[in-house]
Amino acid sequence: MNINYESYKIFYFVAMEGNMSKAANHLLISQPAVTWQIKSLEEQLNITLFTRTKKGVSLTEEGKLLFEYVKQGVECFTNGENMLTNIKNLDYGIISIGASTTVSKHVLMPYLEVFHEKYPNIEIKIVNALTENLIKDLKKGNLDMLVLNLPMNETKDLKIQKVLNVQDIFVGNKRYYELTKGNITLEKLNNYPLLFQKRPSNTRTFLDNYLHKNNTVLIPKTEIVSYNLIMDFVKSGFGIGYATKEFIKDDLNKSLFEIKVTPKIPARYIGIATLNKTIPNYSVKKLIHLMINDKNINH
Repeated sequence: MNINYESYKIFYFVAMEGNMSKAANHLLISQPAVTWQIKSLEEQLNITLFTRTKKGVSLTEEGKLLFEYVKQGVECFTNGENMLTNIKNLDYGIISIGASTTVSKHVLMPYLEVFHEKYPNIEIKIVNALTENLIKDLKKGNLDMLVLNLPMNETKDLKIQKVLNVQDIFVGNKRYYELTKGNITLEKLNNYPLLFQKRPSNTRTFLDNYLHKNNTVLIPKTEIVSYNLIMDFVKSGFGIGYATKEFIKDDLNKSLFEIKVTPKIPARYIGIATLNKTIPNYSVKKLIHLMINDKNINH
């Protein structure tokens, strides 16, 4: 038996309204179309589903039995359609984002503040971990997207979209700025205590590649996982650190001072990584669109 969903949907509304005309008005179709569908359904099932009354129609005993099953099906489909509408309208949804604590604070938060103001019902989950672990979680389906320092070595199966250009610099407190006169060659940096992020952070990898291209080896006195902690150590006078200019703009020329190096450090960027063959859900698409296209958000 091949009865389409539309026939059962019309049967449901006729039973709910107890009247063919009211059901037709609700469904935005003509009464003759409703009457024909009910008649066709009864013929296919070989059962009388309704009896005529003075006010309209009422279910037969067989019709009541069928209605209990059809009711569950129609309402289930309707709930599914409503849920999709809610998701599309961003009234419901979850976004799981992977990022380092540094990127979360200095890059992601300004976008999330704007996004949350527009779509307060979307739940946002942030996972902070090393990039290599975040990539594994993304590929396992545990995360929807990554926001990270780029470039990086691992790009297989990933779609990368640029969000923000950034410039790395060397920094010190006022004392180290005066000792170096704010300008130094790469090789002479070894004359001072250096503070770098531990490998395998993307920032450290970028620094190592820059040094390798310039045939230079810098030996850090201190290596720390946390970028923000390195900046605190630099402010306290422990040595010269490697920073991202955009992340320390509030401290520049106050507690941190740029020490320019020769040759200049090339620019890089922050980007979004998603799985290449997976279509993000609607709320994730909206956030990515905001991050890529809204140039008015300050970091």
